[in-house]
Amino acid sequence: MERIVVTGLGVLSSIGTTLTDFEAALVAGKSGARPTKGFETTGYENIQTCEVQDFDPTACVEATNPDTLGRSSQFSITAVAQALEDAGLTRADVAGTPIPVAIGTTDGESQPLDKLAAIWARDGLDAFDADLIEQSSAANLANAVSREFLLTGPSLTISTACSAGNYAIGHALDLLREGQTDIAICGGSDSVCRKTYAGFSRLGTIAPEKCQPFDANRKGILTGEGAGILVLETLTSAKARGARIYAEVLGYGLNCDADHMVSPNMDSVANCIRTALGNAGLDTSQVDYICAHGTGTVANDTTETGAIRKVFGDHTPPVSSIKAMLGHTMGAASAIASIACILAIRGQFLPPTINHETVDADCPVDCVPNTSRTARVRIAQNNGFAFGGNNAITLFGAMQEGAMQ
Repeated sequence: MERIVVTGLGVLSSIGTTLTDFEAALVAGKSGARPTKGFETTGYENIQTCEVQDFDPTACVEATNPDTLGRSSQFSITAVAQALEDAGLTRADVAGTPIPVAIGTTDGESQPLDKLAAIWARDGLDAFDADLIEQSSAANLANAVSREFLLTGPSLTISTACSAGNYAIGHALDLLREGQTDIAICGGSDSVCRKTYAGFSRLGTIAPEKCQPFDANRKGILTGEGAGILVLETLTSAKARGARIYAEVLGYGLNCDADHMVSPNMDSVANCIRTALGNAGLDTSQVDYICAHGTGTVANDTTETGAIRKVFGDHTPPVSSIKAMLGHTMGAASAIASIACILAIRGQFLPPTINHETVDADCPVDCVPNTSRTARVRIAQNNGFAFGGNNAITLFGAMQEGAMQ
């Protein structure tokens, strides 16, 4: 089977809008939490979200009028532009080629939907804005990328909520392994919105100030936004281009709890971990780091750490959550976390779980509290879970000796 590698990365987040800044923020344990500006906050108090700051879509959106796109599609195009440049691929190189695009999301174009809901409530259906309706399609997240870069391969938006980024990576990996393409673009994108904030607030899972995964005093999530994009490529193609290789995509696993809409199932999560390890041909002793889903809710944190311990037992590696830094970026979360895993392999460090104050006996893992750590990271596991019990896990590894670095 053809080996699949990562040759380009693009990221937008509340802690960095370039790959260099994002990596520096991971090492420094930077927080992206700020008072929200992204939606109408009437009826709520002290709203903290993790928003992308000073975003200018015109910097990368060239072939499309940015005003015709929602914020999530603008994020997708911008992160893809970064990733292609990082991979050493120009617009001319990819134009007209059958490169597939797979983008995961939770809300799709949430902000146009928020605006449409406000118009409906105030003025009725007759006042709907046709441009907003066109912007609101979740399919735009992938289709806008294909149009912007003139890519003629399949264009797919995957809506398995907060595990969707990993689903997209797994889909791209399958296409590459099956020989349907030599290069694929995949990842996730989402933007903050009132609808999602209100939903999590009604569930009682919004933290008032900060996200504290695995902490005994945690109070919930902070909603965030951003995009994470990976350029995946066959090793043969990467070598032929003389491309720089970040890491190898070793495998992935998917399953569904088929149980409860919002409460995760420990045995199902454990089975997903086993499936991912089996797909990658790994055993538990080989994994050096787990980038956890780690939302900062009791239900997630205790279930996730319990599932990890079920599978890894005494071989449980360090387990940290970058959501403490950049919030829960929904459909972008596991894609951005995959990038964090790849940077950890390249930089030989463990991203920290910031805001950690009190050890929770129900989360018996080394969560790399507060401060990043130098460590040997050859293989990293990225967990992504979602409402509806949609679980998706990806595994990345350093290139073996003798392979092109």
